[in-house]
Amino acid sequence: MSLCSLKFSDNCLGKHFAKLVFNALLDASSSPFILNLSDNNITGWLFNFNQRSSTWPLSYFGMGKALQSLRVLNLRGNNLCKDDADNLKHAFPYMPNLEILDLSDNPIEDDGIRSLIPFFVEASEKPSTLADLNLGDCDLSISGVTQLLDVLSNLKNPLHSLSIAHNELGSQAAGPLGKFLRTFIRVLNVEDIGLGSSGFLKLQEDIPKEVKLVSINISKNRGGIETANFLLKLISRAPELLLVNAAYNFMPVESLTVVHSSLKVGKGKLKRLDLRGNTRFCQSAHATLFAEFQHCGRPIVILPLLLAAEEPYDDDP
Repeated sequence: MSLCSLKFSDNCLGKHFAKLVFNALLDASSSPFILNLSDNNITGWLFNFNQRSSTWPLSYFGMGKALQSLRVLNLRGNNLCKDDADNLKHAFPYMPNLEILDLSDNPIEDDGIRSLIPFFVEASEKPSTLADLNLGDCDLSISGVTQLLDVLSNLKNPLHSLSIAHNELGSQAAGPLGKFLRTFIRVLNVEDIGLGSSGFLKLQEDIPKEVKLVSINISKNRGGIETANFLLKLISRAPELLLVNAAYNFMPVESLTVVHSSLKVGKGKLKRLDLRGNTRFCQSAHATLFAEFQHCGRPIVILPLLLAAEEPYDDDP
């Protein structure tokens, strides 16, 4: 029986144990599809791999087959830094079938992303299997993300899912995101990146005529009424859109009529629109406005349970 999945998530592992795990999997007789080392502290775990692969090809050690089988690599929350990202780029060429990469909650910063960009550039020049990329909470700035989105926009096989959530990007991220929406991206998470009302206004200007999204998370961006105006354009131009999270955006009560209009002009496929945390709204007072919009007998629009006077007005749930 072949080993298909190995999970060491949240086991307080250090880099030395992570090296042992990785080296064990490099046995040519193993063909793991999933490697999950998330929520450990393994900074520096690939240093020896970097040295060895730069001197000899991995096939010399009988290692190529094992890495070629890897489909999912989860390194979330491992305190990886830019040097780890630089080491990781030497391993990627030996993972030609990698589909899901999670580097979220690691302070790799812009320098780390720039180290990985050559891997994405190479992927853009030939068919790539990479489909889901999570770079949430990686201490990225608008500079690094702009470079990244430019490269990802040119992939021959476009990404299915991307998360750049919880990076302080500001309203300037709207321009690159507007261009990125012209790709075939299906799932996009931009929660808490600091778009603000001006960012949502820019997105309205740049949004393409047709968007392929099925799910988007724009929560915690303090967009105010411009969040609703963006939704009006997005829903009318994304006929396959199913899920929208617009929670905690400081939306005023007058946004409700705009949201209602967006649902009217939509194509009827939307299953869920999360507006919780916008405490100017209230389920008891405003639910009837959206009563006609249901999916499988349940309301599409999810409203806060409490009025603003009863619930703190904050974007932190």
